[in-house]
Order: sequence, then C-alpha cells, then structure tokens
Amino acid sequence: MRKLLHGLHHFQTEIHAINTEFFGRLAKGQSPDAVFITCSDSRVVPALLTLTAPGQLFIIRNAGNIVPARDDSGGEEATIEYAVNALGVRDIIICGHTQCGAIKGLLRPETLSDLPAVGRWLRHAEETKRILDTSYHEQDFDSVLDIAIRENVLVQLEHLRTLSCVARLLWKREIELHGWVYDIETGSVSIYDPIEEDFLPVVKADNGFQLVKAPL
Repeated sequence: MRKLLHGLHHFQTEIHAINTEFFGRLAKGQSPDAVFITCSDSRVVPALLTLTAPGQLFIIRNAGNIVPARDDSGGEEATIEYAVNALGVRDIIICGHTQCGAIKGLLRPETLSDLPAVGRWLRHAEETKRILDTSYHEQDFDSVLDIAIRENVLVQLEHLRTLSCVARLLWKREIELHGWVYDIETGSVSIYDPIEEDFLPVVKADNGFQLVKAPL
C-alpha cells in the first residue's frame, strides 16, 4: 500500500499538476474510441498495450475477459449498452492473453474447489471447454491452453452479438467487433481475421497496418 500511496502522490504533484488543462477537458465528458474488454490479470495493461491516454478506452475487466450472453444479471451488458448507446462507441475489442489463470481453471475445474465464485463465473465459458474437449483433448496442456485462450475470445464475441444493444448496431452495420490475443512474454498481439478464420499478427505496412498470415 505504501508503494501505491507514493504513486498517488507522484501523480497528483508531478503529472496532474502540469496537465490541468487536459484533465479539465476530461472532467467535462468522455468520448472513448473503443470498448476494451479484457481480463483482470494484473499483467495486462490496456493503456500501456495500446499507448492510449485517459479518455480513449472504455475498459471492462473481469476474470477471463468474459461477456455473459443476453439476459444475464451481470453488469457487463449494462456497461456495453452505456458505451454504445450513450457514448456512441463503434468498436468493441475482446482481448484475451497468454497464461490466463481463468482459462487454466476452466480446463482444470478441480483446481477451483476453494474458488466457488470463480467456478460459477466460468460457466459463461462452458462452450469454450466443450470445443476443447471435443476437438483437442489429445494434445498436451500447454497447447490446449493456448488454443482455449483463442477459442474463448471467439466464444465471447458470439455472446457479445447476442446483446440487444450490439445486435441492433451490427444489423445496421454501425459497429465492429474485434478479437485480440496478447502475448505477455513477447508483447505481440494477434487479431482474429474472419476471412482466414485465424488469429494473425498485425504488422506496419506502407498504407497503415495489416494482418499477415504465416507462410506454409
């Protein structure tokens, strides 16, 4: 806690104090560029990963970057509804990450005996586990974990599409959904390409950025 208080003091005296005009504008309202749904894992820092400033990302965090499907009682739908209807956000990113503890628990539910709330929460990722159990049960755990992390992003994107506030905008083609996976060790980010049906690395090109498929 002492370290956090030291950081708080530094922010107030060294950062906020010399950026009063910027924070004054923030105080008047927000207009974020994207909803960023990611895991609560302390190693995942959305603003650091995307080099964004306060006010640019509308962030939702929970164990396993999960979006419960429509009519669930959780707060995720309400938060997304506010972002797209009240703030006019038109891009939603679901970002998984390597070595995700929630996905490890999903694959090995016996490790959650002392974490009943986590076990209940992970019911929103049961489809991910069914996919793994059906198609990848013969692979080693580390390989299955990497696949599960990617599959879970896709499952949660499907959940996202069931939310009425998102479905309406998708039908009108006024919103875009994106699936990312962040590799903590390498710093790389792979983005789901619906045409290739795979997560591909993003690289800088002459005309901007593009996804690159590895050669066979």
